[in-house]
Amino acid sequence: MFFKKIVITAFAIAGLLLVGCQNKAVQQEVETEMRVGIMLSDVGLGDQSFSDAAFNGLIRAREELGIMFDYRELEASGSYEQGLTELVNEDFDLIIGLGFMVKGALEETADKHPDQQFLLIDDMSDKENIASVSFKEHEGSFLAGAAAAMASESGVIGFVGGADVPLINKFAAGYEQGARYVQEDIEVLIEFANDFGAPEIGTILASRMIDQDADVLYAAAGLTGVGVLQTAQDRGVLSIGVDSDQYVIAEDSVMTSMMKFIDQAVYQSVVAYADQHLDEEVIFGLAEAGVGLAPFRIVNEEAYISKIEEINEAIINGEVVISEMREGAQ
Repeated sequence: MFFKKIVITAFAIAGLLLVGCQNKAVQQEVETEMRVGIMLSDVGLGDQSFSDAAFNGLIRAREELGIMFDYRELEASGSYEQGLTELVNEDFDLIIGLGFMVKGALEETADKHPDQQFLLIDDMSDKENIASVSFKEHEGSFLAGAAAAMASESGVIGFVGGADVPLINKFAAGYEQGARYVQEDIEVLIEFANDFGAPEIGTILASRMIDQDADVLYAAAGLTGVGVLQTAQDRGVLSIGVDSDQYVIAEDSVMTSMMKFIDQAVYQSVVAYADQHLDEEVIFGLAEAGVGLAPFRIVNEEAYISKIEEINEAIINGEVVISEMREGAQ
């Protein structure tokens, strides 16, 4: 399942003219180009977040390792199952499923193809032929919540999630705890869009929160979150992006972004696979530099850096323990 090696044995008849009829077998080992296929998350390329970051990781792997890669998007393939099956049929060495929503289809495909190596990004699987990479989103979101509380003048901040599922609740839980670590009585409004690809829903939810005096909004909702950021800008409040540095989406609003270094995770996983040391399970948190905050903009960066660094260090040292669950959640 690792780098395919094609052993070409050639029999060279050497020295027929110089030393007589002496056959010499020459064995040459040729390594073929490593091929990686990826099934992108629901929105696909252009989400300015998750899929784009993963794609950048593969571009880096192509430039530095010389791999070849191809991708499938849900809109074109019709289903995750179809996209993954297409990649299997095209004989890719490593097939990546990006995002927790791909997990079910990836596991079904893995059961049908036990000799194929798969990689699940952003969730865990116990299948033998699926390696897993996940993140401590609650740690990075704790920093985002702390920053939001420091910036808020109204004492009300908001969070918009793409769906009310355990993974997205890790973002909400960390954000809420981080905010209350800085400002104990702060009000944190939480809404779920139940859609990762609808910026218009993000606009509706963001407007509702701003009407309730929220002056810093954080979105973990894919393309829906873009609507949140742009509405925050239109309404003159601050916002926090997610997964990648989303400052360019709303340059008058995004004060920072909670970074999940998906590109690094994808790139490092491809490197590990190429070295035949792909671990069954890898979790990236603050200590592993797998999550964190993008540079502060719009606000006075100096007012935030030392406090955020102090909190970051406390989390890494275990002085601050963050729950993955929201208070009162079951």
